[in-house]
Amino acid sequence: MTDSLTERRKAATRTEIARTAAHLFAERGPAAVTAEEIAAGSGVSLRTFYRYFRTKEEAVAPMMAAGGERWLALLTDLPADRPLREALTAAAVDSLTPPDPTIAENMTWTRGLLRAADADAGLRAIWHRIVLDFEHRLVPVLRARLAHGIDGHDELDARLWAAAAATANRVAVEAWAAGPVDATTGPGSPSDLVADAMARLTAGLAPPGA
Repeated sequence: MTDSLTERRKAATRTEIARTAAHLFAERGPAAVTAEEIAAGSGVSLRTFYRYFRTKEEAVAPMMAAGGERWLALLTDLPADRPLREALTAAAVDSLTPPDPTIAENMTWTRGLLRAADADAGLRAIWHRIVLDFEHRLVPVLRARLAHGIDGHDELDARLWAAAAATANRVAVEAWAAGPVDATTGPGSPSDLVADAMARLTAGLAPPGA
């Protein structure tokens, strides 16, 4: 019980630091924000900040990775026999459709972070690392789906599907961040763009069993 409570408190602190950093970065740009300011805004000491994150740019990683985490969780929960392209798209769309105002706000801050990343190499490196990590974590999930009652699939199939899916997600979110539409739902939103990107990038991949 105590360990569980401690972990929840750590997670809450980590989230608060990430939200504060994202807000400050999106508002002023990473170069104009210090780790001291992020710590103060989060209500923690600078020492505590560095226990959670090595650099100020890493502090926003949980915020930028949130959509991918939701996608993996949603995909894992879908029936294993659901067509792969359909399952990937459904999970991607749902993960980028904010279910409540807090997640909608987080997505808006992520939009600001991606805009800022264009001019900040450190922030851009964090984003690319997150996308690559998501792609790697997607491989075993897709490997299991490809193997579900199907002979003849190989590791290349899983890696190609993972690469296409991760790229579709990245391109959709980046296009939204760079575009004129700031709404988190409706035409031009991340969920709208990811469905189109997924269809285009997986069109050339043979479905399982083909």
